[in-house]
Amino acid sequence: MTKPQGIAVLGATGSVGSNTLDVIARHPDRYRAVALSGNRQLERLFEQACRFRPDYLVVPDAASAADLAFRLRSAGVSSQVLHGAQALEQVASLPEVDMVMAAIVGAAGLPSALAAARAGKRILLANKESLVVAGRLFMETVRRHGASLYPVDSEHSAIFQSLPHDYAGNPDASGIRKIILTASGGPFRARSADSLLQVTPDDACNHPNWVMGRKISVDSASLMNKGLEVIEAHWLFSTPPESIEVVVHPQSVIHSMVQYRDGSVMAQLGSPDMRTPIACAMAWPERIEAGVASLDFFSLGALSFEAPDLERFPCLRLAFDALRAGGDAPAVLNAANEVAVSAFLDGRLRFVDIPRVVGEALAAVDLRASQSLDGLLSRDAEARRFAEQQVAAC
Repeated sequence: MTKPQGIAVLGATGSVGSNTLDVIARHPDRYRAVALSGNRQLERLFEQACRFRPDYLVVPDAASAADLAFRLRSAGVSSQVLHGAQALEQVASLPEVDMVMAAIVGAAGLPSALAAARAGKRILLANKESLVVAGRLFMETVRRHGASLYPVDSEHSAIFQSLPHDYAGNPDASGIRKIILTASGGPFRARSADSLLQVTPDDACNHPNWVMGRKISVDSASLMNKGLEVIEAHWLFSTPPESIEVVVHPQSVIHSMVQYRDGSVMAQLGSPDMRTPIACAMAWPERIEAGVASLDFFSLGALSFEAPDLERFPCLRLAFDALRAGGDAPAVLNAANEVAVSAFLDGRLRFVDIPRVVGEALAAVDLRASQSLDGLLSRDAEARRFAEQQVAAC
C-alpha cells in the first residue's frame, strides 16, 4: 500500500487551510496532515489537531504554545507544539513533508514559502504576497532547488488549467495573446462613488459569492485583490502587463481564461468553492473528489461581463502601475495596502482612503530593486512605517 503524502498546512485555521483539511479528510489513504499552523484562531487549531493528529503544530508565541500543549495532553493528542516564524520554516522543510499549503495571509507567509521552495517541496501557493513582494527571488528559488509550484487562487488555477500541458513560460511560443483574469466585482460593484464614503468593514466583508477572511474580503471589495493577482500572474506565467486583462464577471462561474492567437478562448468553469483549485493543486495531473457539486447549466442563468471601473476602484490601476514600475514597487504596494486595510478594519481609516495611502507610499518610498530577502523585508518595513504615518494623518 502506498504511503500517504505528508502535507504541512500553513495557515490551517483560515478559509483556505480549513478547505484543504476538508479535502485531506476525503482522501485519508492519499494524504496526511503532518503539520498545521494557526495564528489567532487557536481554538480552531486545537479542534483541528484533535481531529487530524498532526506531528507538529505551530503557533505565534511561547505562551500560546504552552497553553495549547497542555490542552492537547489533556485530550490525549501527542502533537509537538512549536512557536515562532522559524518554526514555520522548520515544518515547511521537514523530510516527511511532501507538499506545503502556503496559506498564511500577507507578507508574513513569505519566509516559510521560500523555505518550502529551498527544500524542493511541492508548493500549493495560496499566499499571493510571496510573488507580489518577492516574485523574482521566489521563482528563482523554485527553479534552483527543483521545487514545483501549483497555484491555489481560483483565478490562477483556472489559467494553469487553460494553458497548454507543456507550457514552458513563453506566451508567444504557445500562441497566447492574453491572459484574462475574472473578478466578481465584490460587494460594491454596483455602488455609487458617493456611497463608498460611508461603507463599514462589515459591508466590505459581505462578499456576494465567496467565503473568505476579512483582509482578503476588503481587498476584493477594493479590487486590490485582483491587482495583486495581476502581479502574481505575471510571475507565474511569465506574462507581461500588457498581456493581462481584468474582466468583471459577477457570477464567478468562469474563474479565468486564456485567449489564443487563433481567436480561441480556453476557460475553466466551476462553482465558487475553493476546494476545487485546492484539490487540483494537491493531485495534479490527477483529478480527485473535492466535495464540490458540478455546475447545473440548466439553472445557471445568464453570464455577464463588464470592464472594471478604475475611477471608483483605483487600487487595480495602482497594482498595474506598480507592476510596470518594477523593482520593489509591488512590495511597497502590498505593504502599504496591508497597513491601510488593517486601519480600515480597525475603524481608523475610511474605505475610500485605502488607495490614497497606497498611492502616496508608491510616490514616496524608494522603489529600487532589493537584491535579497533581507532587503525586501527592509523595504516592506519602510513602506509600512510610511503608510502608518499617512493613516495617522487622516
